Amino acid sequence: MPAKKRSAATTSASTGTGTGAAKPESRTALVRRARKINRILAETYPYAHPELDFENPFQLLLATVMSAQTTDLRVNQTTPALFAKYPTPADLAAANPEEVEELIRPTGFFRAKTRSIMGLAKALEEDFGGEVPGRLEDLVKLPGVGRKTAFVVLGNAFGRPGITVDTHFGRLVRRWKWTEETDPDKVEKAVGELFPKSEWTMLSHHVIFHGRRICHARKPACGACPVAPLCPAYGEGETDPEKAQKLLKYEKGGFPGQRLNPPQSYLDAGGRPAPPLGGTPGDTTG
Repeated sequence: MPAKKRSAATTSASTGTGTGAAKPESRTALVRRARKINRILAETYPYAHPELDFENPFQLLLATVMSAQTTDLRVNQTTPALFAKYPTPADLAAANPEEVEELIRPTGFFRAKTRSIMGLAKALEEDFGGEVPGRLEDLVKLPGVGRKTAFVVLGNAFGRPGITVDTHFGRLVRRWKWTEETDPDKVEKAVGELFPKSEWTMLSHHVIFHGRRICHARKPACGACPVAPLCPAYGEGETDPEKAQKLLKYEKGGFPGQRLNPPQSYLDAGGRPAPPLGGTPGDTTG
């Protein structure tokens, strides 16, 4: 299938020329383009936030581990009962595995996830006094916790900068030609070198928000994208503005978000809470 035609603005921004063969982008130009994209995303999503419901580091750690191979929405619909029954690492470490499995069944892979969250709860209780550690080297020692999960917890529960390389983040940074890497650790390193460390956590939120709302995996809404003039992949998705508008998700399309208890800034921007498990959009009770 022939490549779709790009706009002149996009061609110029991504190659340095509006006509003729593409020119390699210099390192300086890449850094400038990447940072401009992040500034535009920050203006587009000033309310960007982690889309897992949590009230403390332990809850965020559990929710992040359970978010593997499922949506944040499904995790958020599942965790209220889990958090209520097992509010501390000691409670979860002493739980009946079959009861935990039944509680988290809706998230999928519930047996493996039960082993992970009960294992990390036991490790927290035995090795860290029942507290979630605030250091990367300690977090990654916990069962089921890799760098991605650790950076989610560090950035959002402890305010320590980190880049979260999930499927959305990896997809978008490759589309934008920030890196060609596919290994999450290498993506993290390559993208981290383009931005000040202080921006890493919010950069992750901006990119992931954009990936979920506009720059979708199967059919990106290119015609509704605020960074289209800076995107080398412009044209992979729907470029017609009206058709692209119909592809938008969550608050950009008027639909409920992924959190049952989202930040007030999200609600002020027109976002709506997700429904509880078994509920319908707009239903925030139960």
